[in-house]
Amino acid sequence: MASKTKTDITLYTVGTPNGIKASIVLEELGLDYKVYPIKMTDNEQKEPWFLEINPNGRIPAITDTFTDGQQIRIFESGAILQYVVDRYDKDHRISYPYGSREYWETTSWLMWQMGGLGPMQGQANHFKRYAPEKIEYGINRYVNETRRLYRTMDTHLAKSTSGYLVGDKVTVADISCWGWVASASKSPFPIFSQSTYTDKALTEWAGVDLSEFPHLEKWLFKLLERPGFEKGRNVPTPHTAFEMAKLSEEELEEKASGSKAWVQKGMKEDAKK
Repeated sequence: MASKTKTDITLYTVGTPNGIKASIVLEELGLDYKVYPIKMTDNEQKEPWFLEINPNGRIPAITDTFTDGQQIRIFESGAILQYVVDRYDKDHRISYPYGSREYWETTSWLMWQMGGLGPMQGQANHFKRYAPEKIEYGINRYVNETRRLYRTMDTHLAKSTSGYLVGDKVTVADISCWGWVASASKSPFPIFSQSTYTDKALTEWAGVDLSEFPHLEKWLFKLLERPGFEKGRNVPTPHTAFEMAKLSEEELEEKASGSKAWVQKGMKEDAKK
């Protein structure tokens, strides 16, 4: 096995769709890094020391030693992806040269995910699973917008000869979207886990049936076969999205109820500031 490239990167993270973007890109490039699991249930991301790293109090974030020898902080998952490939992907294994047509296409999809897919699906998750009451308008608004965004990806992937979002290889465009699609929905596609195929997914966490989007579904599991994705998705804790998809709707609601009180408490505390 090839040795990893030494870095001074420390990744502050939780195994969310945004959090695993950072660990996947680091694993794809074979970088050696430290991991600090943030205790979100204790609101550690709001503590003064972490706000010095990310003033917005969210994960993921990284620190690194910059080219001037001083520490640099990078927050927002999209910025982390860009920083890592700009600094450490000199051979363009998962990126394209700056200024190329493919570079700007990759950037377009990265911004699309940051401004569209993530926020919309995040709200779909909130209204479907974490809101104190079921508000049908909110659920329908965000679930349907998430479905529209999935359709955008599916239509684009149908035209791709490589099966990737940009060009002929995996890029940060794929990495940025993967965790969200993986955590969204039920899928009739066999789940790939620990190098073996297991049961089929049954339930819809974000209210989206991935079987409506066959090209996107194929893309999801194509990427999962890559060692970097398999390793990265399990940082800092095992990735459970596919296992949760096999639970019944009642079991999912019970799982969500464990986080619902914490989510509501965090919202109230944020409103006071």
